[in-house]
Amino acid sequence: MKPSEFHIASSRWLSARSVAAWIFGITGLLSYNWWVLLPLRPGLLRSPRELLSDLEVTGQPFAAAMQHVDTLASLLLMAAFLLAGSRSVARGWREWVAMMIFAASGTFGGVFPEACADGINAVCRAKELKFQLSVDQYLHIAAGIFEFASITLALLFAFRRTRGETTRAANTYRHLARSAWVAYPLLGAAYLLNRLGVVMEILFFIGFTVMVLTQLLERTRGYRSKHRPDQPEHQSEIGRRALRPLRFFTRSRQLLGKRHPYPPPPTASATCSAIARSRAPGPLRRFGQ
Repeated sequence: MKPSEFHIASSRWLSARSVAAWIFGITGLLSYNWWVLLPLRPGLLRSPRELLSDLEVTGQPFAAAMQHVDTLASLLLMAAFLLAGSRSVARGWREWVAMMIFAASGTFGGVFPEACADGINAVCRAKELKFQLSVDQYLHIAAGIFEFASITLALLFAFRRTRGETTRAANTYRHLARSAWVAYPLLGAAYLLNRLGVVMEILFFIGFTVMVLTQLLERTRGYRSKHRPDQPEHQSEIGRRALRPLRFFTRSRQLLGKRHPYPPPPTASATCSAIARSRAPGPLRRFGQ
């Protein structure tokens, strides 16, 4: 395969990979934000104190469907970030790891639903604090903690990486970071006071959605520009790869010259000059000597 054909095929593969990452990402976010359908089913959310995880307790209407949707959303987001790649953004591998943990935590949350609705059930809340519930309850809580912590770390890493930049992604990270400073104390108060928990969860899920979209946009755009054949940095990389055999040959000759310090063989022009002088008449030969 010619180098030009190889680069065209590589660019097509990377474009298809970016498109697949967006398909998985958008589908995953649509599944992740299933809460937007709650107004279509009045009475499903019975109290503002109720949490979205309370709707997934076994025995609740549509609980099994919500559990499966959460698991599906997390798997789709994991696939999206795997396709986007950890090296698609310079110095962005830590964010990628944090986003993968975020997606994996959602998978555990869907597989291990809560045993009872601690948001509206006082008995359930009391047993939860005394560790008298099944293991699934605490696995679900741990998954939620990892979910919130990992995406917050990803935001912190992205904010520090893009500090001082004026790109759209950098501005988005700055706005999300400022919002987090205000939202996290309000979230803690909502859980401690058992008030408006569902409202705070929805606000955080909107922020998480913006974070995922920004990460995917930055990574797919950076991956395409980094590997486009018409980009100068890509052309310089092609040139460096093409010069590697020549550099190896030159370096090998230098090493051989150091190991065997013999005079180099005469060149073709020097040999022809010597033959011409030897065949010339006496005065010219003496002059040439």
